[in-house]
Amino acid sequence: MRRPAIAFILIFISIVLFFILNLVLGSISIPVGSVWNILLGTKKEPDIWENIIWKSRFPQTLTALIAGSGLSISGLQMQTLFRNPLAGPSELGISSGASLGVAFIILLSGNIAGTALIKMGLFGEIAISVAAIAGSMAVMSIIITISRYVKGNVILLIIGVMIGYIATAIIGVLKFFSNDEDVRAYVIWGLGSFAKVSGNQVYTFVCIMAILIPLSFFLIKTLNLMLLGEGYARNLGLNVGRARLYVIICSCVITAIITAYCGPIVFLGLAVPHLCRTIFVSSDHRILMPAVTLTGASLALFCNLVARMPGFEGALPINSVTALIGAPIVISVLFGKRKNEIG
Repeated sequence: MRRPAIAFILIFISIVLFFILNLVLGSISIPVGSVWNILLGTKKEPDIWENIIWKSRFPQTLTALIAGSGLSISGLQMQTLFRNPLAGPSELGISSGASLGVAFIILLSGNIAGTALIKMGLFGEIAISVAAIAGSMAVMSIIITISRYVKGNVILLIIGVMIGYIATAIIGVLKFFSNDEDVRAYVIWGLGSFAKVSGNQVYTFVCIMAILIPLSFFLIKTLNLMLLGEGYARNLGLNVGRARLYVIICSCVITAIITAYCGPIVFLGLAVPHLCRTIFVSSDHRILMPAVTLTGASLALFCNLVARMPGFEGALPINSVTALIGAPIVISVLFGKRKNEIG
């Protein structure tokens, strides 16, 4: 038990460190003491610093922390359900469904309304979020319906991937018939960003995820039983069909909400569960669930920090950073497992 305790402490320290650095560093550096004064309201600081913290960096940092946790939990659930190390939050087509919903809003709005909806301020942001949720939920409904008739998890996974391909094909057609400005707006959305959640949106996002993330912990026992295989789980009294449905709904809803607010974020949900299994040397979800929650938050904060490194004007696409960091993690972990198997 000593190693997990030390690992949890170090991960928690990294979260605190990266959270502070996300508030301090950027195109304009703000002293730690000033950030502390702004957060607590103990001392008046320059208005420009207060605006940067409250309107930009704090919402972005909080969004990164929560989104990283949610995507990591979703990835762990998918990998356990399908017993596949390459399964992730997007493999069931949920992210593709969200992208398709947003594509209909962004790519068609320019042709119908004469102006891109994404330029319509708050109304446009709300419309995009609603469209992403609607697209995700539509795909999730299809997956849930299919899961009632398909017993094999592998077949269900393949069907989810095929639904993702269909959504991507439809998006390609929409792009072909859209003007350049709308296509560019959609591509920017598809790069993902923790900075999209601002103002009152961040509090709505936090409240929703504050409900969904704790609820996912109720599936820990179910996930541990599913690790044993469907036969053993059924003999131990688990209703496999119902359990699979609960896991799919939980993972899909979390992914749908995060995609709606932040865009499709890649590799976090895939890489973090592998990283946690390596660090904690355990497959017990009583350890892995809190581990991926904290590690996902830490890694997302680190990626957001890299995307806003001092010296950059604006920010790098978050998907570029998560892919550059997440892909080597997955490759190294898989190579390590293969080496151990050969040994």
